[in-house]
Amino acid sequence: MSKQTKTKANILYYDIETAPNLSYVWGQYEQNVIDHDREWYMLCVSYRWENEKKTHVCSLVDFPDSYKQDPENDLHVVKKLHELFNKADIVIAHNGDRFDMRKANARFVAHGLGPVSPVRQVDTLKVARKYFMFNSNKLDHLGNYLGVGRKVSTGGFETWAGCMRGDKKAWRTMIKYARQDVALLRDVYMKLRPWMTNHPNLNVYTGGASCPTCGSDNLQKRGKRTTQSATYQTHQCNDCKSYSRTRLAEKIERPEIVP
Repeated sequence: MSKQTKTKANILYYDIETAPNLSYVWGQYEQNVIDHDREWYMLCVSYRWENEKKTHVCSLVDFPDSYKQDPENDLHVVKKLHELFNKADIVIAHNGDRFDMRKANARFVAHGLGPVSPVRQVDTLKVARKYFMFNSNKLDHLGNYLGVGRKVSTGGFETWAGCMRGDKKAWRTMIKYARQDVALLRDVYMKLRPWMTNHPNLNVYTGGASCPTCGSDNLQKRGKRTTQSATYQTHQCNDCKSYSRTRLAEKIERPEIVP
């Protein structure tokens, strides 16, 4: 059995679901918006910490008093996500750079919560685009292609509309969908992780000399890596299969030069 080092980094997998904007239009096809009636808001956030077996979902209906008074008030859900980010060192999301993080920031500033502490984000959508050529980079396709699962079927927009109306069945579907999204995200991330040459170095948090990608001590020497100026020992992790090299270059015995 391999010896695994438990990382001190707080790694968070997360996903958010939002309600759409409500606007006025003159028709149904490619229409310009006349006026916004209501801004989008956050329906729920699903999340899971590394080394945790359970995926959690924090939704509007978890706060019945607030929900009954104003079903579009997402303050409590947004505050929960704000707290999670402040505890995390690394966060992982699919399309997180373009969507989830920026959407979250929009709700943070709207509620006067201020910016969260600096956090590094791994965006599995960008990873899929950078290192591979899949037919689709959508999370559902990646999960199916990599053999780790699929998204839960929602039945389409009607589930979002049902949640906005307060329909209990729609909320149950939404929560099930959100929970599976994070479980699938984690499994896809684990498959893609060995290829991430820019993955956050976990040794920064452990202070050790283990695998910088997953934190395992189960490393095997795999030859040398030579740059323009130095030579380094290369290792491969027997657990996550990623490659790394020593931080310090090897000393080179230079022959004495005589006239």
